[in-house]
Amino acid sequence: MRFLPEFIRKPHNYVIIFMLIILATIATWVLPAGEYERVKDPKSGKTVVVADSFRYVEQKPVGLFKMLQAIPKGIRGAVGIIAFVFIIGGAIQIIRGTGALDAAIITMVRKLKGRDLPLLIAIMIMFSLLGAAFGFAEETIPFIPLGVALAVALGYDRVVGFHIVRTAAWIGFAGAFLNPFTIGVAQSIAELPLFSGLGYRLLCYAVFLVIGIWFIISYAQKVRRDPKNSIIYDYKSEVERKDLELDFTHSEFTTTHKIVLGVLFVTIVLLIYGVIKYGWYTTELSALFLGAGIIGGLIGGLSINRIGQEFVKGMTSVTYGAMIIGFARAIVVVLEDGKVLDTIIHGLSAPLAGVGSVTAAVGMFIIHTIINFFIGSGSGQAAATMPIMVPLSDLIGVTRQTAVLAFQFGDGITNMFYPAMMYYLVFADIPYERWVKHIFWLTLYLTIAGGVLVAISAMSKLRTFLSKTFNVRNPIVKISR
Repeated sequence: MRFLPEFIRKPHNYVIIFMLIILATIATWVLPAGEYERVKDPKSGKTVVVADSFRYVEQKPVGLFKMLQAIPKGIRGAVGIIAFVFIIGGAIQIIRGTGALDAAIITMVRKLKGRDLPLLIAIMIMFSLLGAAFGFAEETIPFIPLGVALAVALGYDRVVGFHIVRTAAWIGFAGAFLNPFTIGVAQSIAELPLFSGLGYRLLCYAVFLVIGIWFIISYAQKVRRDPKNSIIYDYKSEVERKDLELDFTHSEFTTTHKIVLGVLFVTIVLLIYGVIKYGWYTTELSALFLGAGIIGGLIGGLSINRIGQEFVKGMTSVTYGAMIIGFARAIVVVLEDGKVLDTIIHGLSAPLAGVGSVTAAVGMFIIHTIINFFIGSGSGQAAATMPIMVPLSDLIGVTRQTAVLAFQFGDGITNMFYPAMMYYLVFADIPYERWVKHIFWLTLYLTIAGGVLVAISAMSKLRTFLSKTFNVRNPIVKISR
């Protein structure tokens, strides 16, 4: 392997994304152009494709200059999330600048004294529930640096801190039982009772959670026994990341610190309430944390200028990851400009018509896993694929609930593996090429479990049980994204 260039042996994150953009561009020259008709679905409020409307159209290959234009287009299309990442990074750094977070974590670590595994498991369960019930994704970003600081202080590595927050939420998202942005949208398109199937989905969530906790705790214990087992043991960061280390000059947990953390706690409560009740997303959450950062900074005794300095410091630390969001979206821009994204979806779904129900159900799961590479948004993927998969499932004898389950797993599991999630890793300073080798195994275990659970739901002997289970209604969460 040493004879290979460094950009192949150890590719930089931006190099990986740019190579994928090039591959997408080549696809517009190789694949035939095609498109589905699209209409607005009154139930979900999403613009969806019309089943059986696919047709081939005139080829529109993307040239070199248009490929380069796709990057600023992708950045413009992702500006909401990019701004969210910058503002969250700055706001959390203001809170860190008061010393409240560092002092609280140091105090907690001293009190635990080796009894930290129950704490790690409790944190994982909490964030997995936020993913499973409310579809938390970008909303977990503010907590990643806190998880990292806690894990490092307990004697683990940054990867463990990332796992207990973001990976746990991913696991919950993949095995969700109430997620309005995947299950809610997909069931609306499939004309099923909103959030029906709660019983079987709770079972799926439990299976995924057990696998996830086992994987993360096993890794954490290996790192605790020998730091050389860490996937980032000899990793040298490109930039200095002092924000991921605890400041032990703030070891005394004062009353002022407690008030600042009280502001942060109220912010978290408002975040959950706003997401559930009003469907808040990046704009509202950015404003919420910006206000919390300013108020917390003032209470913590920071001057106006110091608040500005800390805010800039926080934004600077996430620039590397924030811009990756726009670069990753450029892949979809290229495929859409070249009129081949619908061709890919059509080509993947067509072969399912000639196989048995169980095989077809598992095939749907695999197809959604592949499509998830191109369409990172859960609700976006539902709008693009479920109008095709629902009539197809009726035709081949797969229940619509099973089709929704296959979509849910296919959309969720590989989120932690595909390059589009690189921007999360920057909050823990984890290089993607090391992460992907590590997380591949958890993705594989969850994929196998997901395939088995989808196959079980497609078996005829269980349809009576599933039909009863799927009649459970629990319309708690408002669909908005």
